[in-house]
Amino acid sequence: MSFNKFNIIFFSLIISIIIVGCKTTVISEKDNLKKIPDSFSSAKDSINSANIKWRDYFNDSNLTTLIDIALKNNLDLLSALQKIEIANASFKFRKGALFPDLNLNVAASQKRFGLYTMDGAGNISTEITPGQIVPIQLPDYYVGLQTSWEVDVWGKLRNKKKAALARYLSSIEGKNLIVTSLIAEIANTYYGILTLDNELDIIIETIKLQKSAFELVSIQKEAGAANELAVEQFEAQLLNSMALEFETLQKITESENKINFLLGRFPQSVKRNQLILKQTLPVKIAVGIPSNLLKNRPDIRQAEFGLLQSKADVRAAKAAFYPSFNISAGLGLQAFKTGFLLTTPQSLAYSILGNLVAPLINRKAIKAEFKTANANQQQALYTYQKSIINGYIEVYNQLNNISNLEKIYELKTKEVAVLAKAIETSTTLFKTGRATYIEILMTQKSSLQSKRELLYTRQNQFTATINIYKALGGGWQ
Repeated sequence: MSFNKFNIIFFSLIISIIIVGCKTTVISEKDNLKKIPDSFSSAKDSINSANIKWRDYFNDSNLTTLIDIALKNNLDLLSALQKIEIANASFKFRKGALFPDLNLNVAASQKRFGLYTMDGAGNISTEITPGQIVPIQLPDYYVGLQTSWEVDVWGKLRNKKKAALARYLSSIEGKNLIVTSLIAEIANTYYGILTLDNELDIIIETIKLQKSAFELVSIQKEAGAANELAVEQFEAQLLNSMALEFETLQKITESENKINFLLGRFPQSVKRNQLILKQTLPVKIAVGIPSNLLKNRPDIRQAEFGLLQSKADVRAAKAAFYPSFNISAGLGLQAFKTGFLLTTPQSLAYSILGNLVAPLINRKAIKAEFKTANANQQQALYTYQKSIINGYIEVYNQLNNISNLEKIYELKTKEVAVLAKAIETSTTLFKTGRATYIEILMTQKSSLQSKRELLYTRQNQFTATINIYKALGGGWQ
């Protein structure tokens, strides 16, 4: 076969492989993302609370101190930082794969060819140096440089580098997501402890009132103005409140240790300002426009980088169908004696090899890998869309929650005031015989319940302002 005919067959084979690869690797990209609404309500804010630093957002110095400690010691956050290091190393590895390898090779060996072989028979009649026959025990020394390089014709290595970069950036957003979630969790738990502290004060105050009522009805029983049932009812209510005191103390301990765990430390008291009803809410919320979520929320940005990574993985998987071109070369000094290594040009040795490798037998495995990457891309697209919709709904819900909680808090404040007055009225009426003990019991029970509800409404207000700050993407800056 002539050289020209060989070239024609060779290049025809390459073209056929490429064409088959194109036919079997149809990338399905359905970037039909739903358009995000223009606003969260009829009004549009020009500013966004997510841009406020968390130190400026929270106005309690005890809380900001706790957050500072958590950002240094939280174990999940420390683990996320290591994931960033791993992803960064992977990116550097993929980046380095685009360039040729260069290695220093120092080798020493000894060969003995059988005398009844072509090499052995030829050696015993060949001079290796003038007047010296090739020895049967033939040493071989080599010192030189070797290089290899895969020429990235189809962009396989470049796309793997892009995928590694997207993974690295995604790991950073993953860390940011942990930061914003950590800050929100600490803040919510902190205000939860404040609520429990105030609830405990209310319970203790209620116990004092119930003890007074119990003593009063006991005196009336002795005077014949009340019966044993009334005494037992007041005593049961008092015992219930005393038990509630210890339940609340246990909740405080567990909440404190939840914060201690988030701070990466063992159980200890959490320093705090106990008067939640006198605490001012964080700054007035401004939600901006919904498209700000795309750049502010770490989970959306993480999903976006996940989509970019999956697209690069698909393109890299597609390139695996095409032939790969590899070049390897070596340049060094080689001799059968170390004394001859520096004798040039006699000891100079070099090699160069161009290698074309095209997949044939394992194409089904490559095709399966491509289909997997293609499906992962579609999954990443849906995850991205889901994160956008979820972010919008979270902000929308918290906006309505804040508005409704303001109304609830105002009504609960009035309810507490009315029931506080009702306790005084019922006690006075009971002393004069114009009210029954049942009415006092019900009034005291309702008053305790309304005060607790007022506390939890206030806590819910703090929770809503924290959650909307998180939902907008604030906290990690």
